[in-house]
Amino acid sequence: MSDDLHDLYQDIILDHNKRPRHYGALADYTHTAEGYNPICGDKLTIFLVLNGDHIEAVQFESACCAICKSSASMMTEVLTGKTLAEAETAFKRVADLLSTELNLEADLSVDGEIAALAGVRKFAARIKCATLPWHAYFAALKG
Repeated sequence: MSDDLHDLYQDIILDHNKRPRHYGALADYTHTAEGYNPICGDKLTIFLVLNGDHIEAVQFESACCAICKSSASMMTEVLTGKTLAEAETAFKRVADLLSTELNLEADLSVDGEIAALAGVRKFAARIKCATLPWHAYFAALKG
C-alpha cells in the first residue's frame, strides 16, 4: 500500500472516530445486542430497526477505541437501507479485508470507506476491535 493511500485510510478512520455516523441509542429499535472485548475493554451496543429482511436503521453507542468506533460508524453507513443478504455480503468482505491469510488489496472505488479497515490487519491485536461491531450486529439479529 502506498504512503498516500495509507494516509487516506488513516484519515478515514480518524474522521469516523471524531464524527461517528449514526451514533446514539435508537428509540424504536427492533433488535439490539452488546459487544464486549475483554482484552482491550471495548464495549458497544448496536440498535437495529428491521422491516422484514430490510435494515431500516442501525445506530450504536460505545465506550471503545478509535478502530472499534470507526468500524461501527462505517458499518452503520454500509448497512442502513440494505437487505440482510447484502449485509451478510458486507460482513464477509470486511472479514476478508481484515484476514492476514488472504492479504487482499482494498479499493475505495469498490469497497467504499470500509477499505480503510484493511490497514488494521497489520496489527493483529486490533483486528478484534474492528470486527466487534459487526459481530454485535449479527448477535442483535439472533436476539
